[in-house]
Amino acid sequence: MKIGLVAFDVDGTLVGRDLTISPVVRDAVGRMRRSGTIGCLVTGRMYRATLPFARELHFSAPLICYQGAAIIDPTTDDVLDHVALANDVVRELIAVTESDRMHLQLYRNDEYYCEERNRFSELYASFAMTEPVIVPSLREVFAYSPATKAVIIADPPVAGAYAEKLTQQFGSRAYVTRSLPEFVEVLDAAVDKGVALRFVAARLGIPMEQTLAIGDSWNDAPLLGAAGFGVAMGSAPPELRAIANACVADVAHDGVAQAIEEFVLAVKPQT
Repeated sequence: MKIGLVAFDVDGTLVGRDLTISPVVRDAVGRMRRSGTIGCLVTGRMYRATLPFARELHFSAPLICYQGAAIIDPTTDDVLDHVALANDVVRELIAVTESDRMHLQLYRNDEYYCEERNRFSELYASFAMTEPVIVPSLREVFAYSPATKAVIIADPPVAGAYAEKLTQQFGSRAYVTRSLPEFVEVLDAAVDKGVALRFVAARLGIPMEQTLAIGDSWNDAPLLGAAGFGVAMGSAPPELRAIANACVADVAHDGVAQAIEEFVLAVKPQT
């Protein structure tokens, strides 16, 4: 069975912390496209921080951004789907992070807001390639507004523990996940990368069994679980490796190119 759609996570999969797609990966993606297989990006990134990678790879399929909370057509900038975090959850999250003295960022209209610049906001800005909107009070700015998503940034051990705390606090009212080791992301409970992949595959007319997904982190578990064939990067945590159909090298060793060569261009995936 020919793979019709490959879903690529971005950070830790297509690019490392230098935000560069290697020539080896770029070449493999180009040959994949010329073979007739469509590529799409599936990421926690904002749309504006995702679009440059889609253009570099000549992808025109809908971009899955914000962990799936927003799906946007890169050829028209039209928002095809948007599921926001409800205002009551946003306000509760502001209160708990204030009490715990955690760095919180809230997202709306493809901008992100926080109350101060610090090492955590600078870390995020270096990845997102865009600057935050600094406001005196998130409580005031989001008093009546939903948010596309929320991100709490902390040192990795703290972020891991805080993700567990928020999962317990919000339960079924929100989806809490981690992308990079420092990032805890909070979204509407109906959002994840797997749901978004089903949306895009249906829009493109591609059966899910003809989809392949590649990811490296905890937030990619729904993506790999939904795809017909799931591939974990070599740097992936054990939880992701456990559900993957295959594992490849890490981003520094062009794992994406390996996945394309072995499971798209040369070998027919078997689930």
